[in-house]
Amino acid sequence: MTKWMKLSEQVLAGVELTNEEALSILDCPDDDVLLLMHAAFQIRKFYYGKKVKLNMIMNAKSGLCPENCGYCSQSSISKAPINSYRFVEKETIVEGAKRAYELNIGTYCIVASGRGPANKEVDKVVEAVKEIKEKYGMKICACLGLLKPEQAQKLKEAGVDRYNHNINTSKNNHLNITTSHTYDDRVNTVETAKGAGLSPCSGVIVGMKETKEDVVDMAFSLKYLDADSIPVNFLHAIDGTPLEGVEELNPLYCLKVLALFRFINPKKEIRVSGGREVNLRTLQPLGLYAANSIFVGDYLTTAGQEETKDQQMLTDLGFEVESVEEMKASLEKIK
Repeated sequence: MTKWMKLSEQVLAGVELTNEEALSILDCPDDDVLLLMHAAFQIRKFYYGKKVKLNMIMNAKSGLCPENCGYCSQSSISKAPINSYRFVEKETIVEGAKRAYELNIGTYCIVASGRGPANKEVDKVVEAVKEIKEKYGMKICACLGLLKPEQAQKLKEAGVDRYNHNINTSKNNHLNITTSHTYDDRVNTVETAKGAGLSPCSGVIVGMKETKEDVVDMAFSLKYLDADSIPVNFLHAIDGTPLEGVEELNPLYCLKVLALFRFINPKKEIRVSGGREVNLRTLQPLGLYAANSIFVGDYLTTAGQEETKDQQMLTDLGFEVESVEEMKASLEKIK
């Protein structure tokens, strides 16, 4: 039995990895990556079988953000040429949900740039979500920035199921990425969402000059934060941002990162997110042996893979798209 299979059995028995064991996953020899992914798949299969959750983003407000996040093309310090626009109308959000529903997307994600939402923006999301729930019954995730308790409560009452606010990087690396808000601001927003009864979604961006120890810290931080869904983004360095030209990642390392997050957060939804196309490249399918969720379509200001190619990838793997009903049942199973 390989070292990785022993660790997999240990995790399934309820034993948490040590920091040393976690680091050893990121240090896995390239020749052993397939063995590592096989071990990660045993955990993924135990909790999720061969089902894959599909997610789609609606970029409801683009640019115009006062924050100074170094990775983001929408920040106040970015010189990237992007389309900037204020919060779209309710009808646009609902129309996006219709398209997602037709593509059999399980979770529709309403995302807006900015430090945090104005009350009138929350009201617009509330109106749209009520109509989406009535027409399509889809699972809704909102990602609107730093959130006030009363805003979180409004979203919950409207039918929003999940709230996303990523920690993005480790607490140790946070000041290297942004100074306009603190790491604790991000954690507090996730706790605010949880306090209102919203399912917490929080993830990371790997490849922002962090150390391997930072990556391990991110995975454990999200475990202790008890995020239900963990998007793992890989930096897609955008020209005009402070991280322009940073290319620290390669496909095999990205697979090791996904395995690490599965080993440390065995019961959680691990989503291969932004940057998978440019960083995993031809190894994208292997990522789903650790992850059980992907974004379909475009991201916020960068293009994703064509929906048909994503669907073909899942078919070729022998995986199945999870329906909304199955998603609810699987969440109950792991609670």
